[in-house]
Amino acid sequence: MSSPLEDYLETIYLLVQEHGFARVKDIARARDVKAATISVALRKLAQSGLVNYERREYIGLTAKGEEAARRIVARHRLLTRFFEEVLSMSHQTAGEQACAMEHTLSDEAMDRMVSYFEFLGRCPSIIEMFRRCPAAVPTRKRRSHDEPSSACATCAYRNEGKTMSIADLKPGERATVTQIAATGALRQRLLDMGILPATMIDVERAGLGGDPVWIRCQGARLALRRSEAKTIRVREPG
Repeated sequence: MSSPLEDYLETIYLLVQEHGFARVKDIARARDVKAATISVALRKLAQSGLVNYERREYIGLTAKGEEAARRIVARHRLLTRFFEEVLSMSHQTAGEQACAMEHTLSDEAMDRMVSYFEFLGRCPSIIEMFRRCPAAVPTRKRRSHDEPSSACATCAYRNEGKTMSIADLKPGERATVTQIAATGALRQRLLDMGILPATMIDVERAGLGGDPVWIRCQGARLALRRSEAKTIRVREPG
């Protein structure tokens, strides 16, 4: 079943749960699409044995359709909870991200995520430690002088005196990324380049005056401005 059809099935399930029934115009309003588009999708769902649908009638879920819809909704709610409670995203953004990912979340991934929440239920202090740590502050809210060890006893104990920026490394040295301290578009660009936490960085050379800095990351050779290299915190191995 395609992602759009799963979205329609999920919408029908939620409408039935809330109102006891679903109609084409209700689905169209919920999905913000034209009724003609809904009719095409409903015929496909009916052919797959997931809904009972006749033109101009109420739409109902078959036993097979209800089972499939519950599976989708469960994934949506689990992902939304993760984005909201763990990553502190807004309810709307969390829901949008959940919609994008619920169709591809495997049974194994769902099981692991549930296990994580089970763990948090036994050890709730872990999530509180994460939220209090400056390294967990969303980058749009982070102040430029915030450091990962500035107000977190755990990070300070583990990282004190051991971290530096890529700009501090010499050609031939290797280190592991611990934090990308950049914000906004620069942070996203660095992430898209594959510069991620726990990634190994090899410094190859630097230009005159130390700019740019040439590094090798995940098999790719990249050039960073020195100002960009300073935003990438690393720890030497060993």
